[in-house]
Amino acid sequence: MLAVGLVDDLAGTRAAVDLFATVWATEPGGGPVRAELVWAMAVSGAYVATARSGARVVGASLGWIGLEERRAVLHSHITAVDPSYRGTGVGLALKRHQREWCIERAVGEARWTFDPLVRRNAWFNLTRLGATVLRYAIDFYGEIDDSVNRGDDSDRVVVAWDVHGPKAKAAANDDLAAPDADAIVAAGGSIVLASDEAGGPVVTGTPTPGAIALCATPADIEALRRHDPAGARGWRRALRDVLGGALDLGWRVVGITRSGFYVLESDGSP
Repeated sequence: MLAVGLVDDLAGTRAAVDLFATVWATEPGGGPVRAELVWAMAVSGAYVATARSGARVVGASLGWIGLEERRAVLHSHITAVDPSYRGTGVGLALKRHQREWCIERAVGEARWTFDPLVRRNAWFNLTRLGATVLRYAIDFYGEIDDSVNRGDDSDRVVVAWDVHGPKAKAAANDDLAAPDADAIVAAGGSIVLASDEAGGPVVTGTPTPGAIALCATPADIEALRRHDPAGARGWRRALRDVLGGALDLGWRVVGITRSGFYVLESDGSP
């Protein structure tokens, strides 16, 4: 039985911090954040939560209130799931708990970043949660020296989660439909970034204003970084140019297909 709740003691704080260190493959207690900082955040009202399976902490999340356009929003900085519990609903349970935390405190929006090359995270954020992509940020964090990000630029997309919005509500009821790549192409949409037979990126066109464009992602960027760093860097450059370039020109990401294509729309302006 999974139990999600706010951290209220030092033991829970250290368990969360150790999980962050495990997921990002750094030394226990010395990962992306330190225990004393996280504890100070917890006691001062920030969002620090864990998911437990029995006595074991299998998920953790950290965020704090910030200002965006003079509005209070939750900056959801980091969420981790024990690798042996991935795909079991731990991450979803944490984010749904986070949404309720926001609603109870009259915080209408949460924001965070994710690596647009990580297909499963894009699917989770856009389809399972109903978040909306705001912008593409090149090398957002600078160099990150952990086993997940080492050797790669830290490009991210920034997303907003309107916790009262129709997409978030539909996602909370498991009713948010995902677009279908074949149906989009059949209706006149175009693929502007594809994957070749070897799994590498191929730029196949440019988005046409007024049409729908599809932008591919690699099947497993984390495995690619380990076994083919040059290939991973090629995907980074391609997605930065195609997805990032389209967003800079005013295109919107309206979803992601199960096969890993970002779906882009514009208002038809040249």
